[in-house]
Amino acid sequence: MQVYLVGGAVRDHLLGHPYHEKDYVVVGATPEQLLAEGYQPVGKDFPVFLHPKTKEEYALARTERKSGVGYHGFQFFTDTTVKLEEDLIRRDLTINAMAMDENGTVYDPYGGQQDLERKILRHVSDAFIEDPLRVLRVARFAARYAAYGFKIADETIQLMKNIAKTGELDALTPERVWKETSRALMEDQADVYFQTLKECDALKILFPEIDALFGVPQRPEYHPEIDCGIHTLMALKEACKANYALEVRFAVLVHDLGKALTPVDELPRHIMHEERGLKPVTDVCDRLKVPTLLKNLALIVCKEHLKCHQAKNLKPGTLWRLLQRLDVLRKPEKVEAFVQACECDARGRLGLETRPYPQAKYILDAMEIVRNIRAQDLPSDIQGAEIGEMLIQYRIEALAKYKEQYGE
Repeated sequence: MQVYLVGGAVRDHLLGHPYHEKDYVVVGATPEQLLAEGYQPVGKDFPVFLHPKTKEEYALARTERKSGVGYHGFQFFTDTTVKLEEDLIRRDLTINAMAMDENGTVYDPYGGQQDLERKILRHVSDAFIEDPLRVLRVARFAARYAAYGFKIADETIQLMKNIAKTGELDALTPERVWKETSRALMEDQADVYFQTLKECDALKILFPEIDALFGVPQRPEYHPEIDCGIHTLMALKEACKANYALEVRFAVLVHDLGKALTPVDELPRHIMHEERGLKPVTDVCDRLKVPTLLKNLALIVCKEHLKCHQAKNLKPGTLWRLLQRLDVLRKPEKVEAFVQACECDARGRLGLETRPYPQAKYILDAMEIVRNIRAQDLPSDIQGAEIGEMLIQYRIEALAKYKEQYGE
């Protein structure tokens, strides 16, 4: 029995990229042998075991054969005769098809180290096209390693296009699409993920609402980059640079979906795009089963982001109602996330990436003002329903005073 560290851990070890998960492949062993040594079985489709002490995953070396549609449509074969090279060839990219033994010796039958040096993401074999999930995985790797200068090989892009043409992407479950996308959104250059999907014709299949933004013009005096799709990815890039949370990055990604629905005779203006965007944002969230927290923030950013940009000009009562809709008294973190997303929208424009955004401080200060006004601050003779009405009045008056002072 021989044990090898495989996949991402070997790749990132050689690249000097931080990694946390370790996966192992076991060659020349049977399930009975592993069970006898205390390993716990967890695999449903093929034999995978947890190490009795480290709880890391150990999979028996296996081969596979396409037997159906989608990434579940495979039959696996495990046996003591399966060689390491046979197990590695079924992997997606050459840089993921390397193994390392306990002595640190690297086994690289398909040129992974050379592609690491050349900064190329290349498929291992033509069997790549049998698994549609690989389109998303390669796009995610492109986003992760863009900072290192990695590019996808032309022939691999072509295979990704072929997968898109076959209709196999439709076989991906919403949960799996969201899992890969949410992981990609947390990469330092998440915009590369969506650029890659567009390049290989997968964006229009998996995210038609986002794909529809490309080619839609905006007024150049406000958006020098003009194209709505480019603006969206520029805004997402700002969210990544600021290392914002997943819910902020997703809200930025979908904040302008309504612009794809602007009537042609109204272009390049986008009147009411905030309201028009609510349905496509809802459609994306429902289709991919996006968590409720993310959906709620995405919807309110879509609907209210222009008010954030105009915050200093809002009437005190209008600002208070905006803060109410953001659940300011119970969820100050939601107000902060909202402001972060809106700031990314404002800075995701060509040449304006470092432009100050004082609206952020204005709204966050206003949040603290209204949160610091409590029932105990009211006159003692105010009782019952009058308490709520008086609190609103006090908060609006405090915002009016703040607006007046800010203007000075």
